[in-house]
Formats: sequence, C-alpha cells, structure tokens
Amino acid sequence: MRETLALALWGWAMRLATPLLLARWWWRGRQEPGYRVVMAERLGFYDMRRPSGCGWFWLHAVSLGETLAAAPLIEALRRQEPDLRLLLTCTTATGREAGAKLLREGDAQCWLPLDTPGATRRFFDFWQPRQGVLMETEVWPTLIAQAQRAGVPVDLANARLSRKSLRSGQRMAALLRPAAAGLRRVLAQSAPDAEHLRCMGASRVEVAGNLKFDSKPEPELLALGRRWREAADRPVLLLAVSRDGEEAMLLQALSAQRASIRERPLILVVPRHPQRFDEVASLLAEAGLRVARRSAWRAGLPPADAGAWLGDSMGEMPAYYAAADLAMLGGSFAPLGGQNLIQAAACGCPLLMGPSTFNFAAAAEEALAAGAAERCQDMAAATARALRLLDDSPARQRMASAGLRFAASHQGAAERMAQQLLS
Repeated sequence: MRETLALALWGWAMRLATPLLLARWWWRGRQEPGYRVVMAERLGFYDMRRPSGCGWFWLHAVSLGETLAAAPLIEALRRQEPDLRLLLTCTTATGREAGAKLLREGDAQCWLPLDTPGATRRFFDFWQPRQGVLMETEVWPTLIAQAQRAGVPVDLANARLSRKSLRSGQRMAALLRPAAAGLRRVLAQSAPDAEHLRCMGASRVEVAGNLKFDSKPEPELLALGRRWREAADRPVLLLAVSRDGEEAMLLQALSAQRASIRERPLILVVPRHPQRFDEVASLLAEAGLRVARRSAWRAGLPPADAGAWLGDSMGEMPAYYAAADLAMLGGSFAPLGGQNLIQAAACGCPLLMGPSTFNFAAAAEEALAAGAAERCQDMAAATARALRLLDDSPARQRMASAGLRFAASHQGAAERMAQQLLS
C-alpha cells in the first residue's frame, strides 16, 4: 500500500510539474533550438502514422554522454541481429542530435515521455516495443510501472550507482525500490555499482564492464586535433568538459602561478553545457585573454595569436584531447562527481583529476593505478602540477602510453551486453 501510494503521489507531482518542465525546455530552446522540436512527444503524442507491426528494440540514452556510450552497443546489437528495428529515445537536445547519427533506414527516434501515467501509457501503446534498454541511471518509476502493464521487459545497461546516489535513493525507497525491482536485468559497470544496485532493490544484477571503453575516437577527429596543436606556438592546457565555476578556478590558479610560469600555456576550455558557451567566452575575455571560438575558426584552424581557445562545438571532444598536451577533468574540481575520463585515455591525453570523481569511481581508480591519470586535491594543486608536467615531456608521454593501454585493456563490454540483452 505504501509503494502504491508513493507511485500515485509521484504521478500527481509530475503532472503538476509538467508545465514548468515544458517551459524550461522551451526557454533552453533559445540557445539550443533542438529542445523545441516536436515537444508534443514529451507528452506521448506523435505527429506520425502508427508504425506498422511491432518488434521495436527500444533504447533510451538520456543525453550526449549516454548516447555516445550506446553507439558501440548498438553496433554490437546489429552484428548479432542484422534486422534490428531500433527505437532511440533521449531527453536532451545534444543527445537527440547525436542519436540521429546512429539511426538506419527503418529506425525511429523520439523524446522520452515525461514520467506521468498518461504520457508513458501513450508511449507504450503507440510504439509497442518488444523490449527496452535504459542506459546507466535512467530508472523512472512510472515508466517502469507502465512497461510492466504493457508486458515490455526493461533492462538497465552500463548501469552505475554511486554510494552517494544510493543514499539519496534509499530516502525515496518506497518509490524507487519497486522501480529497481521491476527491471528484468541489470548489467553493471563494476562490482561496487552492482552491489549498490542490489541494495537499491534490483534482483538480477551482473557485472558486464563499461561501454565507454568501446567508444573508439574517430581517426579523423584525432588528426584534426593534431593539426590544431601544430597551429599553436606553445603548450596547450585543456580544461575538459568543465562545469560552472571551474573556469574561474583555473584562471585564478594560473594568475597565482604567474611568477613561476616559464612559458604561459595556451588555455583550451570545453564547457560541458552549450548554453554556457557565451558565459565562458566572456569570462576568458575578462581575464585579459584573446578568445578564439572554435565555431569561428576559418578553414577549421585556430588563429595563431589567440590567448585561449573555446571549444564551443559538439561531438569534437576527441579532437580537443588530441590538441592538448595535458587535460584537467571537468566536474572533478567542483563537488559534481567528474565527467567521463575514459575518452581522454583512449585519445592518449595525460589527465589530472580533482577530488570529486564519484560518477566514475571505478574508472578513476583504475586510471590512477594504471598511471594514466593523477589526482590533485584542488584546482590550485592541479594547476601547479600541470605547469610542471608541461615542462616534462617524458612524463607526459608515459602517462599517454599508459592511458592507451588502460583503455584498450577494458574493451569488450559491448559484445557481452548485446549477447545478454538479445538472449
């Protein structure tokens, strides 16, 4: 009774929040027009004819990171089932844009519906998927309940759950435990993730590895990044996938180190969220740096006299890593759990991390043990260490080689997951 009441209250809360969520996406659409595309799909209404037949393999990747991780899984699924009909859902504009590139003729794409009883019921009634796969952490209570009503088995792939998220989830156990228990199968990234997911209520949990290791950087992007590096007349220090506040931390730390800098590095900043591009450009300019935005580079090459590069493009992260002599991991210097560090290793880019990496805890510890990355207590310590490493080419080369070995040694999760999901 307690769980039924919790689900009903959640449904009403989501109904009340629906106008606010739609307004928020419409507002974000000022800078990211993709958010304003077919917004009726958020409510489970579709401006297309009902697809003939059924048999859709439904996969949900919430945003850009999950979509990129899903790419090798989708390839593996198609190798094992060539006639696979893919229905790909997402929540963010960047995820939808990246997901469109993964579709083939006969596939389909739409927004994941809001987690209300009506929207999720209409989603399942319209698409009639044969099964569903949610990526990483996207377990919505009403969605799982409606999938059970429709007889659609749902798996959680590349699953992760930090200790912090487990504690938060346990405070809403009446709502989230039934959702976790409603999953048919959970394929976890690591043993700690698997244990946390079992504690959350998932019953059938297996460790299958991390799909991000199977996401190989495109050679064309790596070559592009190397051309950018050749255009720079000094070492390039990258703040990768930065979050709010971290750019200011870096600028402050560099200012404090000014007297000890033998050769001032060229700063490359790639913000995590596109809506912050203008904000970060202004911040760099206020620090006295001549900013060259990637979107304005003529012939695809940066100007030689820039003091800072701003990576205001999507889907080019491998090029940014290839252009850098050294990277600092965004989201790890603010208490946000860090971003994907595996991509840096796969690109052969030495990496410095801050203290907060709980979103990628296992990968972070393994990268440290492999010598592919180093951890620093804060941005000031990381900046001082970065300046020393920029003067130590042999040390950087050892870290780069270790990163490549580390990334290669953990591949194979896509084939394992595809086999289990299709069994």
